[in-house]
Amino acid sequence: MARTHQLSCLLAFLLLNVLSFAPRGAWAVGPVVEDGESILISEIGRLNNQSLLWGPYRPNLYFGIRPRIPKSLMAGLMWGKIETYTDYQNNVRYTCEQNEGMQGYGWDEYDTRNGGVQSIHDKENKIDITTSFVKIPGGAHGGSWAARIKGQLRDDAAEDQKTILFFYVTQEGLGSELEAVPSVDQSGYEGDVTLVGNSEPLGNYKLKVTRGTGKLPESDHDISEFRVPGKALVQSLTYPDEVLWQAKPIVFKQLKEGVDFLVENKYDDNNAPPPWQVYQLENRPGVGNVQIVQKIFEGNFEFDVLFSSASVGKDITSDDLTREIKATSDSFEERFSSVFELHAPFKVEKYKKFARSMFSNLIGGIGYFYGHAVVDRSYAPEYDEENEGFWEETAEARSRRQEKLEGPYELFSAIPSRPFFPRGFLWDEGFHLIPVADWDIDLTLEIVKSWFNLMDEDGWIGREQILGPEARSKVPEEFQTQYPHYANPPTLFLVLDTFIDKLRKSNGSMPAAKETVSQDSSISTASLDNPEVGIEYLRRLYPLLRRQYNWFKKTQYGDIKSYDREAYSSKEAYRWRGRTVRHCLTSGLDDYPRPQPPHPGELHVDLMSWMGLMTKSLINIADAIDYPEEVNELKKNLNALEHNLDDLHWSEKDGCYCDATIDDFEEHTLVCHKGYISLFPFLTGLLKPDSPKLGKILALLGDEEELFSPHGIRSLSKKDELYGTDENYWRSPVWININYLAIVELYKLGTQTGPHQKTAADLYTRLRKNIVDTVFQSWEETGFAWEQYNPETGKGQRTQHFTGWTSLVVKIMTMPEIDMGRVKDEL
Repeated sequence: MARTHQLSCLLAFLLLNVLSFAPRGAWAVGPVVEDGESILISEIGRLNNQSLLWGPYRPNLYFGIRPRIPKSLMAGLMWGKIETYTDYQNNVRYTCEQNEGMQGYGWDEYDTRNGGVQSIHDKENKIDITTSFVKIPGGAHGGSWAARIKGQLRDDAAEDQKTILFFYVTQEGLGSELEAVPSVDQSGYEGDVTLVGNSEPLGNYKLKVTRGTGKLPESDHDISEFRVPGKALVQSLTYPDEVLWQAKPIVFKQLKEGVDFLVENKYDDNNAPPPWQVYQLENRPGVGNVQIVQKIFEGNFEFDVLFSSASVGKDITSDDLTREIKATSDSFEERFSSVFELHAPFKVEKYKKFARSMFSNLIGGIGYFYGHAVVDRSYAPEYDEENEGFWEETAEARSRRQEKLEGPYELFSAIPSRPFFPRGFLWDEGFHLIPVADWDIDLTLEIVKSWFNLMDEDGWIGREQILGPEARSKVPEEFQTQYPHYANPPTLFLVLDTFIDKLRKSNGSMPAAKETVSQDSSISTASLDNPEVGIEYLRRLYPLLRRQYNWFKKTQYGDIKSYDREAYSSKEAYRWRGRTVRHCLTSGLDDYPRPQPPHPGELHVDLMSWMGLMTKSLINIADAIDYPEEVNELKKNLNALEHNLDDLHWSEKDGCYCDATIDDFEEHTLVCHKGYISLFPFLTGLLKPDSPKLGKILALLGDEEELFSPHGIRSLSKKDELYGTDENYWRSPVWININYLAIVELYKLGTQTGPHQKTAADLYTRLRKNIVDTVFQSWEETGFAWEQYNPETGKGQRTQHFTGWTSLVVKIMTMPEIDMGRVKDEL
């Protein structure tokens, strides 16, 4: 905890110094303002930028480092075994890929402000790679950082197995410089490789790749004076900025030069050099925006990468790195046990290790993304979806290909999956940040702010952020374009409610501000330790939240009046735009059964529920920042919405909530596919404990012939005719995000006296254990968290390394047991 304490003291010192320049008594009435901005808020923002500047913010790579700066320095690690001439071509590792011969990989422990340790179990290459990364604060450019790369041959590897590695470094931006310091010997580097560079945002810096330890291979072939065995090699190249991310093609192009050289010199099978020597670069160091550092080891190895910012005034060393790795690990272990206190039956060591891994991979998957987005702003009239057969009209409109590049934009965000979804998804992110908020609330607020900075003037945020050519390379072309009438569940409001709850607990009540600044502030909790800062954050964010709310009401409205529907309100009804016969991608529940055929008079109960959650959250925020008129207006909206949920979506016959559509007689009718959709008013907290509907909802949730399984709540009822059919994406599998919402609501019901307390407490206890054990067992067997889980077997399936919302199991393990002996009998 030493480094955390030092940071806390530094923040307290800076804040107190800010106070010393403030007019007497100014903090008693509110933040001091200078040039329209609070000095305190400005200082906390600066410290956040410094401590969060560097990180493994290229989560699509097994190990990729960059700062939160557009067009800047980026680095990545590439490796593979090299025993045959085809090994490296087939088994090179750089970008995370699905089913690539891995036996699991990811962060064992990670803190965004300090660093951590990652283990990569490369079964196919018969080697385990460990990457340790730490940040060392200081100076004016986010401090320095260092990484230790360690390779340990697996038991089935030959003792003399060769491993070839490249540390790939690029520097974007006009006016930037990057140069490899020449080696004493032209043939390569006996010792360390040093790169020096500068850029406007980073100043001057030095990046050193050490000699490290490990046996260097030997060869009898003297094939070139620039390709001598046993030395590190460097090639310095210059490429256009837009292609710098294409490391593999660039490296392979340079390696091909060496192969061509051998062919030209008439080597044949009888006198061919060993494979590892064939795949050597020529040593050509110099100036270039691409610097490739190559190393080849025989057996186990270890080396360091040391980045020193000149503004710190001191170069970091391998000894510094050794010390910082231990300090970071000790700090993480102590803090994790404090922040995430696991409750029975998950207090044993195997679950603690599991929890540390799940959370570390969630927070270690945070990335910084920069680039242009593909957007169709044609606002074609077909996109209003007003006619029957609208999905055919919209398909025709999309086929006109009126999309354009917009931006560039930047985003700081966690991701669902490093190999398959290494980019920001709007509805995923709200779930991602629920555990992160417990660990580092100010990091959470930075990410929320980053998402809302993407909002356009109408209030739209693209549901999938595919920024730049590197991100687009992972996405089929038909899914790249974003449409400003497409929504996504507004889950970031879940996180803001969490923030307000934390503010209330830290300050007792709101919106009153403290008279003095906390002297034990940590930058990770600065907005809680100084509630006036948190209130000001919400005050600045609120107009964007309200703008998004109004955008939903304007673009996703459901038609009540045209079909003479009977409802309490003529305004509160909603329909996802972007429907097709097979999908409703905008809802997030892609292939979940909806009314057939699609109809412009459809109403969607899940969207209605999300609107209710958003309205409740806005009431909460408006109350916190003392906007009484907003509170009153929003309460009226919520009252109307709650009435309309029952009027428009409740089926007494089916005992659940259902989507609605218009039948052949132009009448309102309900289409009930029991499953997640049916539970949404409950999942989003819209059902009060004494609701007459609640008993039937709990009965459906707990029915093993419908939704409840030994592995979690199924997405669709076993009795539904579409159960497990077609794509079977949301038509049976267990999803952790939805189960988490259910567990939270069951806990609330199970811990307060009411007619359903006992039922809820029992369901909570069983479901909590089912979910955790399902994810744990699959993680233990495969080395991965998964996108979804089979309701019959519990096996993880679809996308591997899905450490996005599946990491909510950490929160579930911290939720207390309910003492069934104290639960009162149902009334």
